[in-house]
Amino acid sequence: MLYPHESPSRERKDLDGLWSFRADLSPDRHAGFNQAWFKQPLAETGPVIDMAVPSSFNDITQDAELRDFIGWVWYEKEVWVPVRWVQDKETRIVLRVGSAHYYSMVWVNGVKVAEHEGGHLPFEADIDSVIRKDVGMPCRITIAVNNTLDLHTLPPGTIQYINDPTRYPAGYFIQNYNFDFFNYAGIHRSVLLYTTPKAYIDDITVNTTFSDSTGFVFYNVSVAGSTKPTVKLALSDKDGRCVATADGTLGVLKVPNVNLWWPYLMHENVGYMYSMEVKLTAESGQIDVYMLPVGIRTVQVTSSKFLINKKPFYFHGVNKHEDADIRGKGFDWPLIVKDFNLMKWMGANSFRTSHYPYAEEILQMADRHGIVVIDECPGVGIKDIRSFGNESLTHHLVVMEELVRRDKNHPSVVMWSVANEPAAEMPPAGFYFKQLVAHTKSLDLTRPVTFITDSNYARDLGAPYVDVICVNSYFSWYHDPGHLEVIPIQLNTQFDNWYGKYQKPIIQSEYGADAVPGLHNDPPMMFTEEYQKQVLQNYHKVFDQKRKEFVVGELIWNFADFMTAQGITRVVGNKKGMFTRQRQPKAGAFLLRERYWTIANETGVLPKWAKYPCHPVPHEGEECRTTKKF
Repeated sequence: MLYPHESPSRERKDLDGLWSFRADLSPDRHAGFNQAWFKQPLAETGPVIDMAVPSSFNDITQDAELRDFIGWVWYEKEVWVPVRWVQDKETRIVLRVGSAHYYSMVWVNGVKVAEHEGGHLPFEADIDSVIRKDVGMPCRITIAVNNTLDLHTLPPGTIQYINDPTRYPAGYFIQNYNFDFFNYAGIHRSVLLYTTPKAYIDDITVNTTFSDSTGFVFYNVSVAGSTKPTVKLALSDKDGRCVATADGTLGVLKVPNVNLWWPYLMHENVGYMYSMEVKLTAESGQIDVYMLPVGIRTVQVTSSKFLINKKPFYFHGVNKHEDADIRGKGFDWPLIVKDFNLMKWMGANSFRTSHYPYAEEILQMADRHGIVVIDECPGVGIKDIRSFGNESLTHHLVVMEELVRRDKNHPSVVMWSVANEPAAEMPPAGFYFKQLVAHTKSLDLTRPVTFITDSNYARDLGAPYVDVICVNSYFSWYHDPGHLEVIPIQLNTQFDNWYGKYQKPIIQSEYGADAVPGLHNDPPMMFTEEYQKQVLQNYHKVFDQKRKEFVVGELIWNFADFMTAQGITRVVGNKKGMFTRQRQPKAGAFLLRERYWTIANETGVLPKWAKYPCHPVPHEGEECRTTKKF
């Protein structure tokens, strides 16, 4: 699915801002459908409140019932569609929802136009035929969103009804799930209208490689609305100079003196992006133009290395969440820019989209800044054997299709992750992950596929099918809490066991410890900043041994503190972050910064001014007087 960029033939109208909102508080949560709230303005069917879009609805009000609400919520907004869009019958008008969690139905002027299962990924619908029935009237958009999770959703969950009038109120139920982050819900990303001609570029796929100094961009353009299209492509460099051209819907662009896309801190010229203009001319004479950013790079995996552009790449990065005060998982540009600045300050060259696909704009930032991404689907909390059945697998395959179609052209995305910490030792897991990994590989032949495991190495039934072993472990925290001395022994054993059985490169995909900011104790005790630091230091000593052999990455859990469900092991959320939820550093952030820049400086490719901790960037020819020598 192409991102809705504007072009000479395409326009967009953002619908972000205040929407009318109501939660369906009826016992069965179906009053909205029984009373057909979508057929008239929402305010005419009962009370509404203002709701920001994009945002989660949970933390916007002072209402604890809404914070923890499970069921259908309703959004509505009236918008004016530009008259030129409506009058030009050769214009296609599309309504696009960037993400709504979890199940969504959409009506325009009371007419159902879309239905989508799954959060975190976009969906859209052509609405020009509906709009043109009511010319001269505002367009009323109604979106109903249900955040209920069951055994076959992704992520899965269960609804537990408790019928005990001596202990609980009538109709009492709770939503159970097996993941450790708050189940934020609502319209989390932008809603917008955009246009294309009736004959339009529907999709583009690019795969890249290089030989010596020549780059190759293999492309495939899908066209809709035209049986005999003429397609022309032109690739331009950062300075706008055309470096390659081609004709046809399928072919290759040859790029002389290619500038490769390099990860942050791996090269002097990181995140280099070309611009590929695709121009469609239909037999009717209609023209559609789409501009696709393109980074030229390769990814390969050997038995002990992860290679980008044929050179060993070591992941020194973070796991993240889309999570912040008030907005929950709602898209927020200032927060995104701040997070990238903090990652680069720390010397992080990578992150995993734990545990769901992040906003497309985040991947676009990663492309430009050279930050490597492990792109993960929402397959978290698959713990019940009933979630390994055909219904769950079928849905999981569809989610991977949507994810790959959305993110396949991002050079920053170097690997797909199909799940996090599933119950991979259960008997159905072998078939499930064999099918899932094979299907993902069939969608994209250029990237490795993994899932993140916390299972026993000898009993993990999905591990034989992945390209890279990604292991989560929390020695001296969830296991042997308080005993730092076990980390070197258990971590060495972990790595040797996994590599001995599978002979595949290994990423420590999660490790860490909670630290309440400002809590101190010496000798270190759990939940203090000192204890978090010592956990990290003990892990790092083993990493430094094993990265000389077959360990190809380390991703701290977590970049920042984040909200979770209430429970006796969580004090207003998970505190394993290197930064607080408000993005202020703990002691661990400085430790990790020192480590990551040390690793980066080992590459020997950084210019002197780029070496930690030089700020600001000196003028050309100057040396950084604060450059630290390692």
